[in-house]
Amino acid sequence: MKKILGKLCLTAVALSFAGEAMATEWNVSLWGKRRAFTEHVEKIAELVDKKTNGEFKLNISYGGLSKNKENLDGISIGAFEMAQFCAGYHRDKNPSLTVAELPFLGVSTLDQERRLSEELYKHPAVVKDLARWNATLLMPSPMPQYNIAGLGDTPKSLDDFKGLAVRATGGIGQAMKAVGAVPTSMSASEVRQALDGGVIKAVAFAQHAHMAFGVVEKATWWTTNLNPGTINCPVVVNTDALNGLKPAYRDALLGSVDEALDYYVDNYNNKTMKRWDPLLKERGIEKVTFSDQAIADLKKAVATPAAEQWIKDNAAKGLPAQELYDFFTGMINK
Repeated sequence: MKKILGKLCLTAVALSFAGEAMATEWNVSLWGKRRAFTEHVEKIAELVDKKTNGEFKLNISYGGLSKNKENLDGISIGAFEMAQFCAGYHRDKNPSLTVAELPFLGVSTLDQERRLSEELYKHPAVVKDLARWNATLLMPSPMPQYNIAGLGDTPKSLDDFKGLAVRATGGIGQAMKAVGAVPTSMSASEVRQALDGGVIKAVAFAQHAHMAFGVVEKATWWTTNLNPGTINCPVVVNTDALNGLKPAYRDALLGSVDEALDYYVDNYNNKTMKRWDPLLKERGIEKVTFSDQAIADLKKAVATPAAEQWIKDNAAKGLPAQELYDFFTGMINK
C-alpha cells in the first residue's frame, strides 16, 4: 500500500511539474508606476490569465527590465516579449509612427485617437518600419491633447512663452519653439528631477502624467486650450515570441485587445479626467485660456510648415511620407 501511495505521489509531482512546464510566461516592460497610461496593459494581462486558466501569464515590470527609451531595443533582441514605448522618445527608430505626433492635427477625443492609431498600425509602411525591430504593434495608448503646466510667472499671452524652458517632444516641441519657448526632450521619468533642479520651468503632458510624475505638486499654472497635439505610445510584442505562441494563447492575447482598450478609454474619461479640475482647484493652480484667434494664429504658423518638413525629411529616408501623411490626415477629416 505504501509503495502504491508513493508511486501516486511521485506521479502527482511529475504531473505538477509537467503542468508548470506547459505554462507560458511573458515579461512586459513598462516604466514609472501603474497609472491611467498603463491600464490597458494591466487589463490585457488580467484577461489573458483568465482566458487561459493561468497557463499564459504577462508579468508586468515598471522599470525593472529596461529604461523606457530602450524598450524597443529590448524587444528587438528578445530581452522581453512585450513593451510600451513612445515614438517621440526615439524618432529615428520609428519614423512612420511620428506622423501621428505632428502638431495641430485636429484629433479631439480618445476614441478618435484610438481608431486613428489602430488604422495607422496596419499600414504596410508602418508594419515594415517596426519589423526592423522584430516588433509587432499590438495596441495604442490613446491620450488627450497635451497642455502645459508650469511654475513661475503665469503666461497671459503666447508671447510670454518666449525663453521658457519646457519639456516638450515631437510636434509639441515644434509648437513651443514657434512661440519662442525652448523645448527640451526628455522622458517622463526625468521630468520631476528637471523641474526640481531648475532645468525646465514647464512641462507638456497629458493630464494623467502631470499627476503621475509629480508636476502638479510643483505647478502654479496650467493651459486649458493650447492643445498642440499628443504623442503616440504603442504597446508592441516581439514578433518571434508572438509567432511561437500556442494558437489558444495567441487568440487569448489578440482577442483581448479591444476589451482592454475599451477599459482604458472608459477609465481615462470617467476617472482620470474627472479628478483633474478638482485637483487644480485643490492645489490653487491657475487655469490659463488663450483666445481663439491666438490659437488659430499659432496653428497657422506651425501646422503646415511642420507637416511639410516631416514629409521632406522622411521621404529622404525612403519612407512613403506623403502617402502616410495623406492616409493619416485623411482619416481625421472623415
